Amino acid sequence: MRPALITSVLLAALLPLAAPPAHAAAAVPPGHVYFWAEPGQMGPGGAWDYAPPGYKEAAPRVKRHAYSFDSHAPVTVYAISFQGGGACVYRAIRPDDYSDNWGWATRFDGVSDTPMGCQAG
Repeated sequence: MRPALITSVLLAALLPLAAPPAHAAAAVPPGHVYFWAEPGQMGPGGAWDYAPPGYKEAAPRVKRHAYSFDSHAPVTVYAISFQGGGACVYRAIRPDDYSDNWGWATRFDGVSDTPMGCQAG
């Protein structure tokens, strides 16, 4: 066999074993909710992680820019958006809920395990 043919055969055999691309979405562990800055569960810096309980302010890369999410939390969590004048609204995220192109992307300020006294929005 010629060296070029051997190399081609070896590459064809080994490519299916290669690691997934660096931009592929990470598997969300049980108990966590991941948010990404781009649609399709991708974005610079990877996923931003929330795990109940309590409130967690969104990291700058996803604050008002969370275009996808995936929840494996065992409870409903609440995306929070702070409005002018001290008001706030929430959007419920139920267990196993996800979105690859989230309509709330530009409203997301943080996430909590309670609605925090906010109105549904």
